[in-house]
Amino acid sequence: MTDAPRPEAAPRTRLVVEEAGGRLDAWLAARLPDLSRSRIAQLLADGRVTVNGRPVRKSYRPEPGDVVDVEVPPPAPSALAAEPIPLDIVYQDEDLLVLDKPAGLVVHPAPGHRAGTLVNALLHHVDDLSGIGGVLRPGIVHRLDKDTSGLLLVAKNDAAHRALADALKRREIRRIYWTLAWGHLAQDEVTVDAPIARSATDRKRMAVHEGGRRAVTRFTRLERWPAADLLRAELETGRTHQIRVHLAHIGHPVVGDPVYGGGGARRVSGPAFPWARELERRVPRQFLHAAELRFRHPRTGQPMRFLSKLPEDLAPVVEWARGGLAAAAE
Repeated sequence: MTDAPRPEAAPRTRLVVEEAGGRLDAWLAARLPDLSRSRIAQLLADGRVTVNGRPVRKSYRPEPGDVVDVEVPPPAPSALAAEPIPLDIVYQDEDLLVLDKPAGLVVHPAPGHRAGTLVNALLHHVDDLSGIGGVLRPGIVHRLDKDTSGLLLVAKNDAAHRALADALKRREIRRIYWTLAWGHLAQDEVTVDAPIARSATDRKRMAVHEGGRRAVTRFTRLERWPAADLLRAELETGRTHQIRVHLAHIGHPVVGDPVYGGGGARRVSGPAFPWARELERRVPRQFLHAAELRFRHPRTGQPMRFLSKLPEDLAPVVEWARGGLAAAAE
């Protein structure tokens, strides 16, 4: 009986501790910039980091003279299948890409959506994706809901992913949306600062909750229509369903939102009701589009700005509403 061939040894990095410092995981993160903190934690948990030849915990505090060896195995191939799903990639270089996501496309695989996702499409269209988190998969920096269209940023290597994720935490990536909300804001500019958590009664929904994570959205009215406002929404934080939850919270839910819509046109009364009912008939989905994305390139620091026009399913709604206003003014 022949023994099975042993896998190739993972690349090893040897470091010698010169000065006593803090915890081992933080010490390694400062000296191995190509590895994320989560990746280092996983290597420690897998026993791929040794000190003086012995595995240690991440809380170990290195001492002068310690010899630290780090094994970094190559990324595991993704179990996901590449699929030839059309993608509108508006920019790409060796570090990142920006794409214009259509409504209806799920971003990440999940139970019930193992195929037909943006990740499956990226595996087909992009042939130089690097391992992020130890797995060969695209590095989605931020997400869009399935039925939200617009600009999405994807990192192509660990360094870019880490830099962009940090920039997102520091609120240095600007994400600006166009949305349509029922009713009229009290002022032309409104900032909603209300924490968001998962709903206690429906785990698929989010809700404003005192114990949730801080969430801030800045709304600016672009146009005022008979029973709705066309708004510019800028995220200061990025919680799940944030714009939709915040607008519903202040009594102006997104037009066409099946989850947080609050009854749709039925919430409108008086002379504006027929207009509201027609608007609802014309809006095919939640009216939410990621229209602008601004950030600095993670490698060069160059300012980057991308714009996306309203897609073909939403643009006619605006044209119809504006046409009606023009006719009424004549």
